Amino acid sequence: MAQRPQVTLDGNEAVASIAYQLNEVIAIYPITPSSPMGELADQWAAEGRPNIWGTVPTVIEMQSEGGAAGAIHGALQAGALATTFTSSQGLLLMIPNMYKIAGELTATVFHVAARSLATHALSIFGDHSDVMATRATGFALLASGSVQEAMDMALIAQAATLEARIPFLHFFDGFRTSHEVMKVEMLTPEDLRAMIDDELVRAHRARALSPDRPVIRGTAQNPDVYFQSREAVNPFYRACPTIVEHVMDKFARVVGRRYHLFDYVGAPDADRVLVLMGSGAEAAHETVEHLLARGEAVGLIKVRLYRPFSVTHFIAAVPPTVRVLAVLDRTKEPGSLGEPLYLDVVAAVHEAMAEGTAPFPSPPRIIGGRYGLSSKEFTPAMIKGIFDEMKRERPKNHFTIGIRDDVTHTSLAYEPTFSTEDPQTVRAVFYGLGADGTVSANRNSIKIIGEHTNYYAQGYFVYDSKKAGSMTISHLRFGPRPIRSTYLITRANFVACHQFPFLERINVLKVAEPGATFLLNSPYGPEQVWDHLPRTIQREILEKSLRFFVIDAYRVAREAGLGGRINTIMQACFFALITGEYPKTPDGSEDRGGYLKGVLSLDQALAAMREAIHKTYGKRGAAIVEKNLAAVDRALENLHEVPVPGRVTSPFDLRPPVPQEAPPFVREVTARMIAGEGDELPVSAFPPDGTYPSGTTRWEKRNIALEIPVWDESLCIQCGKCVLVCPHAVIRAKVYDPTWLAEAPPTFRSAPARWIEFKGWRYTLQVAPEDCTGCALCVEVCPAKSKSEPRHKAINMHPQAPLRETERANWEFFLRLPDVDRRSLHLGQVKDVQLLEPLFEFSGACAGCGETPYIKLLTQLFGDRLLIANATGCSSIYGGNLPTTPYTVNREGRGPAWSNSLFEDNAEFGLGMRLALDQHAEYARQLLRRLAFAIGEELVEALLTADQTTEEGIERQRERVRLLKERLTALSHPEARQLLSVADALVRKSVWIIGGDGWAYDIGYGGLDHVLASGHNVNLLVLDTEVYSNTGGQMSKATPRGAVAKFAAGGKPMPKKDLALMAMTYGTAYVARVAMGANDTHTVKAFLEAEAYTGPSLIIAYCHCIAHGYDLRFGMEQQKAAVLSGYWPLMRFHPDRLKEGKNPLILDSKAPSLPLRQYIYNETRYTMLVHSRPEVARTLLELAEKDVLARWRLYEYLANLPVEEWMKEARYA
Repeated sequence: MAQRPQVTLDGNEAVASIAYQLNEVIAIYPITPSSPMGELADQWAAEGRPNIWGTVPTVIEMQSEGGAAGAIHGALQAGALATTFTSSQGLLLMIPNMYKIAGELTATVFHVAARSLATHALSIFGDHSDVMATRATGFALLASGSVQEAMDMALIAQAATLEARIPFLHFFDGFRTSHEVMKVEMLTPEDLRAMIDDELVRAHRARALSPDRPVIRGTAQNPDVYFQSREAVNPFYRACPTIVEHVMDKFARVVGRRYHLFDYVGAPDADRVLVLMGSGAEAAHETVEHLLARGEAVGLIKVRLYRPFSVTHFIAAVPPTVRVLAVLDRTKEPGSLGEPLYLDVVAAVHEAMAEGTAPFPSPPRIIGGRYGLSSKEFTPAMIKGIFDEMKRERPKNHFTIGIRDDVTHTSLAYEPTFSTEDPQTVRAVFYGLGADGTVSANRNSIKIIGEHTNYYAQGYFVYDSKKAGSMTISHLRFGPRPIRSTYLITRANFVACHQFPFLERINVLKVAEPGATFLLNSPYGPEQVWDHLPRTIQREILEKSLRFFVIDAYRVAREAGLGGRINTIMQACFFALITGEYPKTPDGSEDRGGYLKGVLSLDQALAAMREAIHKTYGKRGAAIVEKNLAAVDRALENLHEVPVPGRVTSPFDLRPPVPQEAPPFVREVTARMIAGEGDELPVSAFPPDGTYPSGTTRWEKRNIALEIPVWDESLCIQCGKCVLVCPHAVIRAKVYDPTWLAEAPPTFRSAPARWIEFKGWRYTLQVAPEDCTGCALCVEVCPAKSKSEPRHKAINMHPQAPLRETERANWEFFLRLPDVDRRSLHLGQVKDVQLLEPLFEFSGACAGCGETPYIKLLTQLFGDRLLIANATGCSSIYGGNLPTTPYTVNREGRGPAWSNSLFEDNAEFGLGMRLALDQHAEYARQLLRRLAFAIGEELVEALLTADQTTEEGIERQRERVRLLKERLTALSHPEARQLLSVADALVRKSVWIIGGDGWAYDIGYGGLDHVLASGHNVNLLVLDTEVYSNTGGQMSKATPRGAVAKFAAGGKPMPKKDLALMAMTYGTAYVARVAMGANDTHTVKAFLEAEAYTGPSLIIAYCHCIAHGYDLRFGMEQQKAAVLSGYWPLMRFHPDRLKEGKNPLILDSKAPSLPLRQYIYNETRYTMLVHSRPEVARTLLELAEKDVLARWRLYEYLANLPVEEWMKEARYA
């Protein structure tokens, strides 16, 4: 048998590599965790890579998963081999087409990275909830449990569907398999050709719709024939399992790996057998082998083909000695007698017993359990716990494992210290910060080990859905034996901490085994670092005899010109230590920690790293490549071993996750999640409907900034620009009576307030040191400079650590200062807006985020009366991702009420909120009139006629409602209680529908369009980053021409959709396009006008993004450049201006004055194309320049159009 290449890749790439070669049309749409499959297909098509028939597949991004399924359906009907990739809610949107495709007996394979569904909460992590929702569609369901299996089953599914004519859904666990990196045997094009019967391909094409041989398909049927027609497919489904079995047999002959519909692993005389599918079966396989070696009679059935479910094949796999079957489902089906696989197994055994085909004289006891929802850990210890439960005379049915259910008591106990880890397998754990490069470096490291040694290799990466700005933990395993460990490492030989502040928050050495190596990125050198470690960390090092190394990676990165990217530096140190070649022990003794000694040399590892640097950064230019190469060389020069003292000396220890004064829920629940102990919380700790308290980010104190802004009051002009742009609301300003300073800390700064209204008062600009992310946007926008030293501004970055304690005290005092009465402020002025309390603070958004300043501004202006409908995306993740959430309340307890429904339905979701508010307000007015005799005519009249167009008017109405409630509580009239329940609706509420461009321009555009046309009083805020930021930077219809994005690897060929122009055509919606960095006053004005307008409003906000590829400290400068170049013309369209005899369109920026290239070529998303395809880049730049000029001329023409011309259109009149 020919030798196949050994490669190291993840499950998504393994599947995509097969699907791409076996299809002609691929319709894609981004959704985590399946997006990389579409990204790779797009990239390969852009590179001109052919499929096995020698043609390049057509890869097209659709506006939604439903659109992708529709396109696939059409392509299949026209005779193409077609596929798609999806997960979770995306799969649910495909279900209608799946029924059609299956009903028409059309061969295809959908590849699904299985993921949780949004129920009480969204989760991007893996389980089988989505797949189980498709059971009735008629698709065959084929499961994979590992990266190798995912590659193999992708091929098996394609071969089987062509023969069976049953469409297949091939699924594998999201993240655990989709993102796990493993060393596998790569299937070759020859393997694929051997498995795919071209006669079946031609038969598929022959069934295509064609005017040359016309037929009618997709008829409408009546009761007389529908039922019979539906039953006509039965022979195909009965034949399908045997076809799949034969395809698996053929695969074994071609490739050498053998699969069955149900694979049994274990003792032939097992009395206890598990049944499950997916990645959990790999951990179960490992556990069964471990227990077999210790004499236990246990077994495992791995389910491959779940639909159609073959009773015959299942029963044949069950050992006749079985006493108990435990069936495990990675899903929950509330209200059912049991989960799906459990019910199928119960039915299969019952039918086999009834038919007399069962191999056992009496039926085994069958118990069902749930495990691993939302990627919850599923470990050998848990598996052994299930086997132990099965020994009992009456084992628990409908159990859960891996959680503590103290409400309905479903959970099983287990011994968590039980381990099956192979001592010959090296295990390494790395702690990093999202976007610091740790994960990408470790993916590369495990690839180097896998492909440059004969070792098996596995990499898995843990991060929450916030990604950038949150902790990441990389788990690498490598060794001489196969690895089936689909669970996290709890016993590590090597631990690296890439972020020094983590040491005070979490015991990173808890996982370290005795004698392990510890690598720390530290601002302190080998002689100083010990005194800066918490007692817990010192104790771990001493008690476990760890070998301890440090490097100041941030200093090396700065010197190499890499900014904060430390990935290559830490990676070089890792290889230096695991190869055992550098540095040597001080006394010259044998080096410890050389886990790859004799397997991989340091020179080989560094050479592979350098090759990867050229490949990864080559498209970004030679300068980037050289900087990374230099960083590798400098890393080894700056790596030092720490002489470890003989005792614990630190005067401090790990700080508590939250302060003691936090509310009870935060202390008892949120704090455990912050500390990484969420898995240990019982069921009773959680609200059953997913409702959580507001304002919890204030307690977290992440301390991730290396530098924070420091105010120089002597230079400050109190303009408020730094406060406005701060993405995390960590810079705030107050004016106050100077008598408050009597209680101020000694380092608290203030200056005379520069307001006529507040003459004699003091002004303070204060930073929250532990919440700042160090983005430096504030420094870049500060206009006040020192005349003697222009680089010194009124706000400047300084190291955080020396300032933390004093600035923490200053911040706490600052918060106690009174807020100015907002009724005394001019809300249209940025200078006054800075004094408004933000009700959105300390989010988990990226440092320098371009979206959050707009949301913060929204809460400053209207937060105390705000309802937010938030589309799924970046803004829903940093806005509502546990453990802490940033929307908060003011001193009166009022603040934004926030909710996320889905991605596609957000506009409709928000409209529903408005309809409810309006209905309740109308009902309240009716009740007021009916109860006026009891309430008082004067109060009722005031409530009904209140002017709430100003802050003063709203506050007065609140006071009236307070009085109304007092009177209602004293009434016994039955309608008084009804009015009391809706009385708050009498106070003006502001409904804002928020989301990104992926929602507004693509998947949610139909709803957005309908809501704009409805005339209802809602406000839509589009945070336009011009890509699908949350799923990794894929192209949307907002992506500009010529930009490189995922799903647009060759540069986007078409121009950006003009959403503002489209919305203007209704003539009844307020529309604005804003860019805070270009004109902050204009931004504030647009928000105020939109909220004041009675009717729908749309604000499209330019948002710089990490996906654009530059240092976000310059984000506001880029916004300004976008406007100056004419690419982003500022405008407002106000329908009410027509009533005043004015043109409704106001063009708020001037004609282009900056060449477009000077704006776009500051960003990697454009320059990548210049490096990779210079001629294409040149052509697209020319077209983009024409786009800018044409759009500007159109807007200029419309803005100068006489009012009479506007009035000719009935919609405007």
